[in-house]
Amino acid sequence: MANEIILLNISGQDKPGLTSNLTSVLAEYGAKVLDIGQANIHDTLSLGILFEIQSGKKSAAVLKDLLFKAYELGITAKFTPITLKNYEKWVTLQGKDRYIVTILGEKLAAKQISEVTKVISEKNLNIDAIKRLTGRLSLVKKEEYPRASIQLSIRGEIKDKVEVTAKFMEISHELDVDIAFQEDNIFRRNRRLVCFDMDSTLIQTEVIDELAELAGVGDEVKAITESAMQGEIDFKESFVRRMKLLKGLSEEVLHDVAVNLPITKGAKRLIDTLNSYGFKTAILSGGFSYFGNYLKKELGMDYVYANQLEIKDGVLTGGYLGDIVDGNKKAEFLKEIAQKEGIDISQTIAVGDGANDLQMLNLAGLGIAFHAKPTVKDNAQNSISSIGLDGVLYLLGYHDRHIDLMD
Repeated sequence: MANEIILLNISGQDKPGLTSNLTSVLAEYGAKVLDIGQANIHDTLSLGILFEIQSGKKSAAVLKDLLFKAYELGITAKFTPITLKNYEKWVTLQGKDRYIVTILGEKLAAKQISEVTKVISEKNLNIDAIKRLTGRLSLVKKEEYPRASIQLSIRGEIKDKVEVTAKFMEISHELDVDIAFQEDNIFRRNRRLVCFDMDSTLIQTEVIDELAELAGVGDEVKAITESAMQGEIDFKESFVRRMKLLKGLSEEVLHDVAVNLPITKGAKRLIDTLNSYGFKTAILSGGFSYFGNYLKKELGMDYVYANQLEIKDGVLTGGYLGDIVDGNKKAEFLKEIAQKEGIDISQTIAVGDGANDLQMLNLAGLGIAFHAKPTVKDNAQNSISSIGLDGVLYLLGYHDRHIDLMD
């Protein structure tokens, strides 16, 4: 005797034992569950069960008993017959490429979600699941640090990923929202190393600019720094010119600056969570190792690679020791740490804001421009500009409950 394929859709007030009751009815008639999925919004349940059942008396009886059980539970049941042809067509879709789109912002409006999903629809992609990653926001209590994130799992063939990324970037600029677009592969779910730029990423300042202010050459150094970060002049050249201007600054000043470094919002939450889940973390900075080592200890990080100041008789000479850590060096160090830890480069993440970060951002499995200069943002794989550094966790798929569990 032939079998029937039926989709059962359940909606109504959620309550304990609901799924158990329904699947017990299916079990009684020997039904085979082909797929099952559930979502719960504001205690309202939406449950779908796709099952196969023998045609005739069994199929009629199971539908009758399911309707009766739904009535008992105070929920609504709807049945949709699925043809074998349509079922097999649906099965073939499981081999399609899968992607993750993460939307981030202080608050998310319908317009932002609408524009993102419109792009997905125009590319004939299917949304398999939508998941909220942040905790629920109160409408009465003012949030000290508002943030909202949802994750869309999508499936289908994308002929031009660059075009899709460009469309998302356009929406991001227009609607003040961050949109991350990643392949949903084994590497995305198994990142192991996160490398950070220091100045204007882990901390909300450029240390060399602060030192310059204390040395009385603030305006000159700031102009060179900004030009370098925008990619207008070579980083090495800018570094040498700025170092010379710091000549004669007392070593005592370094300690005072270090203990007052303004750590970026969300940085501690991010690093604590990464440590708890066994990630390796590193600072790869064109700044100075003196401050990098202070942050390494303060935040509990594993590696620091940065420039070493030359100090003689308690004052800065205006020189440095060793090679200059520029964009090339940052990328080399990322690769070096990954090899040392036995981590595939696709399992790495790099986070930075300046032009000298682009090489490591594009080398890493996931590159994130954080509150970055326009040039950097336009050339990076992904960016975060609307919330703090812990936004990185949402790009990894972590829900607030996974993060706050570590507090």
